[in-house]
Amino acid sequence: MTKVLDQVHAALASEPRLDLHEFPIKLSYADGTLAVEGEVGDIAVKKLAMERAAALPEVTGILDRLRVRPAQRMGDGEIRDLVRDALLQEPAFGDFAIRRRLGERIEPVREPPEPRGTIELKVEEGVVTLNGQVPNLDDKRLAGVLAWWVPGSRDVINGIAVEPPEQDSDVAILEAVRLVLEKDPFVDASQIRVGVKNALVRLTGLVPSEAEREMAEFDAWYVFGVDMVDNRIEVRI
Repeated sequence: MTKVLDQVHAALASEPRLDLHEFPIKLSYADGTLAVEGEVGDIAVKKLAMERAAALPEVTGILDRLRVRPAQRMGDGEIRDLVRDALLQEPAFGDFAIRRRLGERIEPVREPPEPRGTIELKVEEGVVTLNGQVPNLDDKRLAGVLAWWVPGSRDVINGIAVEPPEQDSDVAILEAVRLVLEKDPFVDASQIRVGVKNALVRLTGLVPSEAEREMAEFDAWYVFGVDMVDNRIEVRI
């Protein structure tokens, strides 16, 4: 066990974007399952750290308890209300039932007569969990990104089911990333090109600031199904 933990720690330390001094990570390992717990600076670092940890052959399962430091510290109620409002205001979800879970109780927020889909949300310790059922992967992905965009969100667990099941593809991921970039008011999507191969997203183009470059990369990472983001966007003032 100690050997595996040492190997995982070394793998995490080799990730240049992860500062284990500023963001220490707690590891535990038993019967092939690795638990990863702590807080990191952003979504990219979280995904890269989990990728490094899962790469060891001895690791057959992962308990992901790695959270992202929020842009703004918020209480669960405030986060829940902001996610709720984002879902209600999204035109693609206009005929969806929206519900929120408060403990064991499920509270209807919007209940159309014949809903095309259902999204249920709960928030615990800054972690947003989405459940329900939607007709396509685009809806699942968009709901997840909207939850990530709430400044207080520390993680998003997207358990929404797609019925009927839909085969994922690079083309579908590409279209989803483009959609998210177009919806982000802080990103000029017209200046960014997107390519996808084997769930790896490559971003190219020109933006006027490092903040916009970073935001575009985070948007891609937020999309469910993306395994890696290669950010080659250039900053030119």
